Parts: sequence; C-alpha cells; structure tokens
Amino acid sequence: MKWIDLPPVWLALALVMAWQISRLQPAALAISHPALDLLGGLLVGAGLVLMLLALAEMRRRKTTFIPHREADALVTTGVFSRSRNPIYLGDALILAGLALRWDAPVALLLVPLFMATITQRFILPEEDRLRRKFRADFARYCEKTRRWL
Repeated sequence: MKWIDLPPVWLALALVMAWQISRLQPAALAISHPALDLLGGLLVGAGLVLMLLALAEMRRRKTTFIPHREADALVTTGVFSRSRNPIYLGDALILAGLALRWDAPVALLLVPLFMATITQRFILPEEDRLRRKFRADFARYCEKTRRWL
C-alpha cells in the first residue's frame, strides 16, 4: 500500500475531483472564456516544463526524486534556485491549469488543499531528512530559496 502514498497519486486524486466538479457544478458558476482556456494550457505546460527541468537537474546531480528516499546530493541549482520544490509546484500548476481548462473555477479551491497535503505528507519529512544530512548547507539554502515560489 506504500505506492498509494506518492505525490502523483495525490495529484491524480485531485484531478479526478476537479474533473468531477467540472461535471457537477451549476452552469452559473462556469466562466467559459478563451483567455481562461489559454491560461489553463499555459499553466499545464509550465508545470510540465518545470517538472522536467527539475528531474533533469536531479538526475544530473545523481540523486533520487522518489519521496521517502535518502537524497545523495542537495540540489540547489537550476530551477531549484527558485523553488525548493519545483516538482510539487509543477503538480500544483497542472492542477490549476486543468481546473481552468475544464471550466471549473470552484475546483481551484483544490489547489491550496493539494499544496497543504503535499507539504504535510512529503515536503516536511523530506526537509527533515535534508536538514539532518546536509545541516548548514540546507539551512543556507532555506534562507535563500522559498519552499514553493
């Protein structure tokens, strides 16, 4: 059952909920507009690019991207110089973008809930492991780089 507690599973759950909201919400709450479709597409694209850049940077530094595993390196370069969690930020962008593309503005409420869940279940434990392993380097990184953006 440990495979269930992975960020992509939580993202998939949030996306299913957003899609259901888009199907069940009253028509009066819809804000169908081409600009929102474009914005949604841009958010999804930005999320995917951010995730790919982060994965490439982690691979370059030969460290794991799998939660709950011990990191071999503290990655602070590339997209990690702007966000300590670019992959999770990419997930949140994808969720927000698809909520807009599916014309479900109410589903945007899922974005902060998703971010809070990811923070509690994954980010805080990951940061504890990094803090113990990389001590002063991780403390300096946290001073310079925000958790999300």
